[in-house]
Amino acid sequence: MNTQPEGRPLAATRPLYDVIYSVLREHIDDGSFPPGLVPGAAAVARAFRSSRVPAAAALQRLRQEGLLRDFDGHGYLTGADDSEPVRLDLGEAGLIVPPEVDRTLRVRNRRERIYPAVEHHIARALPYGRFQVNESAVAEYHDVSRTVAHEVLTRLERTGLVTQDINQRWYAGPLAEDGLRDHFEMRCLLEPIALGQVMDSIGRTEIEERRERARRAAETRPTLERIERLERDLHIDLILRCRNLQLRETIRRSQLVIVAIHHSFDLYRDSAVISLMVAEHIEILDHVLAGWREKAMRALEAHLRRSLTQNIEIVRNLGAMPEANRLPYLTAVPL
Repeated sequence: MNTQPEGRPLAATRPLYDVIYSVLREHIDDGSFPPGLVPGAAAVARAFRSSRVPAAAALQRLRQEGLLRDFDGHGYLTGADDSEPVRLDLGEAGLIVPPEVDRTLRVRNRRERIYPAVEHHIARALPYGRFQVNESAVAEYHDVSRTVAHEVLTRLERTGLVTQDINQRWYAGPLAEDGLRDHFEMRCLLEPIALGQVMDSIGRTEIEERRERARRAAETRPTLERIERLERDLHIDLILRCRNLQLRETIRRSQLVIVAIHHSFDLYRDSAVISLMVAEHIEILDHVLAGWREKAMRALEAHLRRSLTQNIEIVRNLGAMPEANRLPYLTAVPL
């Protein structure tokens, strides 16, 4: 039997993916959706005004329970095996979100709206020392309630990005060499596993497009924006597509601190570093294209281990924190 605090909707106490799952399951069970509907993660996230992570988790659970089935395109299909794919906005397909769920989602979405920005702002400050994070200032800066700001910081605490002392004050950083080594160790262990999981599900054309971008980068001196695109091609768009949600989230958290370095230092001003990184990406993608899973995984691990030395050197030589990184809710404190 489900219980809940007096006057508080049950949807407010459940994980978001479970709320989405329940609503979608009801629509599938009662035949509200047309046979062959393609409820992809992006469409579900848009319908529930959520991120793709809970949407994907809800769809994966429905697939595991046999309520959705795979097909050759992206996403899943409803209905019998002979149903033709039907691509509709979920609202047009008959989705009705119950009013009590909609109210809860509106509150939650305020938190989801500011979470990525707060996470990013704090992450990119980490290499520059230790900072106190002012909860009231977070709320004011992002135009949300103090409750929403507290929930965001509590979620960041669970990821290890911030901590709270006995006086209920929030702190972040510093990102020292030992911490950087720990994050890269996690990436070296987990990203090759994730790449191995996704290799069979990625279309050849998609890999060829990413390899072509890397090839063009190898022939010129690319901008920082183009280099970051190559990094995203491999480490985010491919690797974070793995089916294991816990694996995906753990990898994402360990990648997060590297964002700070990319945005705080001219990482790729050395042409030799650029050439080596691009060549490693091309090697990995070549192995993926050839279907050589073990070689691709080993090449990715070698690439990450080599990158650790480079990033440690960057952290050692960081100068003062750029003014663009200074926000009113982050105050530097002595180590």
